[in-house]
Amino acid sequence: MFGSIFQKDSEPERPGRPSGKKQRFVPRHSSGWKALLERLKAGEGLRVMDIGPTSPQNITLLTGMGHSVYMADIVGDSLSGEFDLPAEEPGGEKRFDTEKYFEQESGFGSRLFDVVVLWATLDYIPEVLVEPLVERIYERTAPGAQVLAMFHAKKNVENTRYCRYHLTETDAIEMQELEAHPVQRILTNRSIERLFSQFSNYRFFLAKDNLYEVLITR
Repeated sequence: MFGSIFQKDSEPERPGRPSGKKQRFVPRHSSGWKALLERLKAGEGLRVMDIGPTSPQNITLLTGMGHSVYMADIVGDSLSGEFDLPAEEPGGEKRFDTEKYFEQESGFGSRLFDVVVLWATLDYIPEVLVEPLVERIYERTAPGAQVLAMFHAKKNVENTRYCRYHLTETDAIEMQELEAHPVQRILTNRSIERLFSQFSNYRFFLAKDNLYEVLITR
């Protein structure tokens, strides 16, 4: 579910999250985060939506820079089973109740965000949710707002496990593996541009690993 967080207090782990053992944090250079960090350091008072499992480290960093932080674990919520519908035919695939999802996941509200950290969310969520979510992000971002998104280049390879991403004060982010959710789709550059066609600009950052980044401007 969505929530607004203005303080640096951490949030309890959600049910089903790995706990009770030390989690491995893997550092990764992020050109997209480096570019976004420059904007965040340039001034205070921005509204930031962090779309991923709650990271106390992100809350501390962003609020310490004078920004408001809102969290939404869209992958965890959409794959929880709460919004699944029975298959239309015996043996068919389960369906997803998009209408019910957006009725309950109303945390965007009437706010306009200046920064959205989308991470690799679009690679994991149900197909029917991809375009409506991008549309919602467009509706709830201010002109000039930026969206940092990540996409897998390959589907059936190692290191595609769903992660929590931790921001740092450098050009690196830290990846913490969580559930073994499968990557649902591979989006090409052209399909990403088409998906975000209402936005005005895209900067693609290639990487040596299986993830590439896109900084998208409203």
